[in-house]
Amino acid sequence: MLLFKKKFLADIRAGRKTQTIRVWKFRHMRAGQRSYIPGVGYIQVDEVEAVSLEDLTDEDAIPDGFATAEGLRTEIRRIYSEEQLRERKVFRIRFHVLPAEEQKRAREERRQRRAAQSNG
Repeated sequence: MLLFKKKFLADIRAGRKTQTIRVWKFRHMRAGQRSYIPGVGYIQVDEVEAVSLEDLTDEDAIPDGFATAEGLRTEIRRIYSEEQLRERKVFRIRFHVLPAEEQKRAREERRQRRAAQSNG
């Protein structure tokens, strides 16, 4: 599951925000993986790569919903502490929201998995 601030949800649903930067000790996701964003639905992860925060460009910032790399870096520094930024890796996750039919299928698969777990 990926969590986002509410201010980003409309842009994700509209397909304007198609990536996120996360600071993790290790890679938590991989390309091809499905994930869930509360308030949006299911997404497909297209790419996960380690990046340098300082090397991000304005072009990198746009699919993240920012006009400039500096704006993106400022937001990341609001979210993560200096210690986290120093001790962990920065990952860029590119994704797309699944179409309605795939959303429906993903919900049904999840329901079936939960039912099997509760019966097992």
